[in-house]
Amino acid sequence: HVQLVESGGGLVQAGGSLIVSCAASGRTSDFDSMGWFRQAPGKERELVAAINWKNITVYGDSLKGRSTISRDNTKNTAYLLMNSLNPEDTAVYYCAADSAISTMLKGSGKYWGQGTQVTVSS
Repeated sequence: HVQLVESGGGLVQAGGSLIVSCAASGRTSDFDSMGWFRQAPGKERELVAAINWKNITVYGDSLKGRSTISRDNTKNTAYLLMNSLNPEDTAVYYCAADSAISTMLKGSGKYWGQGTQVTVSS
């Protein structure tokens, strides 16, 4: 089994930046890719970004151009840097892991974290 623990969420002012982290533990050999999704109240979950162990990255439309995903394989940790945040970016951000980045492109993942709230104030 794999455990994913997110950290770094919180309150940020519009125009600001935030980094969220996702630390994986357990059977880390069970996945190749890590990614971030978000879900705002009343909206569907959407992909923000994903990265595989070769550092190939994919980005969803929501934060494309305003976010950067990275990972440290030695620490089994993925990071999401978000810039130029606006109130529409307010959501719960979830970390996910899967054996294939293509699965995340389809909006899914095998393992999920509990989520971290990101709130952007105007």
